Amino acid sequence: MVRPIVGAGTDERTWRAWPAPATWPALAVDGRTPTTPPLVVAPHPDDEVLGVGGLVAMLGGGAGAEIAVVTDGEASHPGSTVHSPVELAAIRRAETATACGLLGVAPAAIAHLGHPDGAVDETALTDALTTRLTPGRWCVTTWRGDGHPDHEAVGRAAAVACRRTGATLLEFPVWTWHWAEPDDPGVPWHRARRIDLTEAARSAKREAIDAFPSQIRPLGPAPADAAILPPHVLARFARPYETVFVP
Repeated sequence: MVRPIVGAGTDERTWRAWPAPATWPALAVDGRTPTTPPLVVAPHPDDEVLGVGGLVAMLGGGAGAEIAVVTDGEASHPGSTVHSPVELAAIRRAETATACGLLGVAPAAIAHLGHPDGAVDETALTDALTTRLTPGRWCVTTWRGDGHPDHEAVGRAAAVACRRTGATLLEFPVWTWHWAEPDDPGVPWHRARRIDLTEAARSAKREAIDAFPSQIRPLGPAPADAAILPPHVLARFARPYETVFVP
């Protein structure tokens, strides 16, 4: 269900005080091999890093994960006084290359699918993902209930592609941490798995997030150029673990 992403959202201190994640089963990340690399599908440049950047780093980057970026994120600042949508698209593609490189992902392992930001074509995306997936392969993408329309559309397309191919869908929350609260009945916590990050993976993820200045810092002084990911939002992605929902 699409939800308005407004206000400061649930404070990270509230999430850190919640005891439930310590009880979630840990997701085993061993056994992923270069012949069956997980496909990480990001609605926008940076979602792959925010949601599962640590996982990508631990999988060995280009040898252990492939990245498909659905849109170029050109609508992140629709009223920008600094950059046009075309300029923002180019900036965010470049940021993706830098960020994924810091996680060990080679340029050849990154695909930009070119859907319009805010208008993902679910049918076309489903078909494109179907050609990339195989039985048992992990497809790691945003949760279908994450609240952002693009995140939900991409999650739905991935779910259909996984059903078609027998691939395994793993969904990660991004904006859920903003609008939800601990024990929120609208979130499938019973399907949650915890990915415990190594210190090296956490460090790589921090550096990769810093590679998106167009999102974590203001583009200019106008309100329309404010940071999309200010410090209180980024705090949610500095945890020593990541979360995915399993089938």
